[in-house]
Amino acid sequence: MKEDNNTKDLPKLWDTDDELFHLVRKELYTAVVGDIMDKLGLFNQFLPPQIVPLQENTFIVGRAMTVLEADVNSVSSNFNPILNKPFGLMLEALDNLKENEIYVCTGSSPDYALWGELMSVRAQKLGAAGAVVDGYSRDTIGIRNIGFPVFSHGRYAQDQAPRGKVIDYRVPIKIRAVSINPGDIVLGDIDGVCIIPKEVEEKVFSLAIEKARGEKMVMKKIEEGMSAKDAFEKYGIM
Repeated sequence: MKEDNNTKDLPKLWDTDDELFHLVRKELYTAVVGDIMDKLGLFNQFLPPQIVPLQENTFIVGRAMTVLEADVNSVSSNFNPILNKPFGLMLEALDNLKENEIYVCTGSSPDYALWGELMSVRAQKLGAAGAVVDGYSRDTIGIRNIGFPVFSHGRYAQDQAPRGKVIDYRVPIKIRAVSINPGDIVLGDIDGVCIIPKEVEEKVFSLAIEKARGEKMVMKKIEEGMSAKDAFEKYGIM
């Protein structure tokens, strides 16, 4: 059962996003998906390790609803009405979330909170799957109480209102070396957050499910006494 990047002989295991995301929650995790993307030559798909879950058991999967933030330093403008709104386009972006989408925000200095409790309540009401922000989150107790999945740089109460504004959404963004397009799949757990480009998602998840199932078999063989070297030589998995 050697690993193979060719998916032509793999059965199609899902037809809809709901079916795919159910499989992902049941069988996958970021490490195995990341390993597959490495084998496909996609080496820059993990967000920085500073982006962590508010609760260790948090798991998210969904499609990216990308949001672009910018530092503003309390400026106003006669030419750009977005800068005269308290949060820029943040409220519009929040209200635009769809079922199974994840609010993914970057672009500003990571010096203030980009996500909070009321945003979580609204996103949850819309059926969103979570939030991933390249900055801090706040209202931690409230967010934990409603169980909304949030990944951020950590907990910090300083507000975005006088410091940053959302200037666009549903546009291509970049977090460090990772490019994120609207509709890409976001997968996050205790070990990090990775981005699966939409154009390769079928191949990535098909191979990841195959590998995850193979790993369970290898684990059983190792528990029975097979050496790591023999297991890798026979199954190509470790």
